[in-house]
Amino acid sequence: MRSISEKLQPKLWAYMAGILKNHGMHAVAIGGMEDHIHALVNLGASLSIAKGVEILKANSSRWINEHPGARFAWQDGYFACSVSRSQVVTVRKYIANRREHHKKRDFAAELALFLKKHGFEVRE
Repeated sequence: MRSISEKLQPKLWAYMAGILKNHGMHAVAIGGMEDHIHALVNLGASLSIAKGVEILKANSSRWINEHPGARFAWQDGYFACSVSRSQVVTVRKYIANRREHHKKRDFAAELALFLKKHGFEVRE
């Protein structure tokens, strides 16, 4: 479902960066499309990925729903993986150029390809 309008995206990405900062995390890069986000986040030393995602999803959906006429909720699941320091620049570029990537392949197809490439089981 395409729930994140292009008009809202820059404000949402900035708000999400603020959420992360307020909870001791650092947004290295945030971007996305109408139906998903990409966030490269330094969680710090004490937070788990699950807790970081929970904080980000809860606070950002609350913020979106404060806008008149908004009805928004993140999906239940998410995909997360660690990134080595040597790949941070590559991932930042990917997030910055996400629209170009998704012209070639939609997110679902891209994720399935990524998972297969790195030896993960792909579930429908």
